[in-house]
Amino acid sequence: MQRDFRYGTLAEIAHRPWPMPAPPWVMTQTWRDLLFAHWPIDPDALRARVPLELSLDLYDGRAWVGIVPFEMTNVAPRLAPALPGVSAFPEINVRTYVRMDGKPGVYFFSLDATSRLAVMLARRLFRLPYHLASIEVRRGGSGTVDYRSRRRHGDAAFHARYAPAGAPSEPEPGSLEHFLTERYCLYAVDEANHVSRVDIHHEPWHLQPAVADVHVNTLARAAGFALPAQPQVLHYAKRQDVVNWAPTSVRE
Repeated sequence: MQRDFRYGTLAEIAHRPWPMPAPPWVMTQTWRDLLFAHWPIDPDALRARVPLELSLDLYDGRAWVGIVPFEMTNVAPRLAPALPGVSAFPEINVRTYVRMDGKPGVYFFSLDATSRLAVMLARRLFRLPYHLASIEVRRGGSGTVDYRSRRRHGDAAFHARYAPAGAPSEPEPGSLEHFLTERYCLYAVDEANHVSRVDIHHEPWHLQPAVADVHVNTLARAAGFALPAQPQVLHYAKRQDVVNWAPTSVRE
């Protein structure tokens, strides 16, 4: 399985909100054909679903929930070859935005993927709430993506048809688009309420306006809250090459 990871992304650092970590990064990933579907939500409605150790990160007084379907390739440990069935698979996540110790990041309510090994390792090594799912991705003309996901256990499902609807551009610092996408770490909290942070690095996002018809979405309901049928804010990104570091403890 041939890798096409763009290592030049490691040299693009001027946009980062803090320096890259000193230890070596541990893994590569390439994210493809992403839809960023976002809904504003009352912070009080979200607070009970996010560990108290993490502060909600708000934009103009509102919290935001995102559902992000995409496909991953080049998933491999540093210097390791890509492997069929392990290094490429579709994924969809449900997320919100948090802060801890002054660093804004992402908190995941769930991540669904088709790779049994990736789900097992992410749960064990990164403390992330991954679930095994059946996902079908079909591509059509004009960049259209038909994305169907159903979790193997339970009724968490998602079906949307989406496509880019404009030229790509970098989000302006301070804009909502920048707030929702330019994040360089994620947080996880284990059963003992210990917080870990996973730093990531990528080039600035090149976002396109998007259109989407969401036909089925029970992912948020499975996480314990309700969202309107259609998202309020939509963006598309063709590709992003990413490296991540091993989890580090933030606070015992």
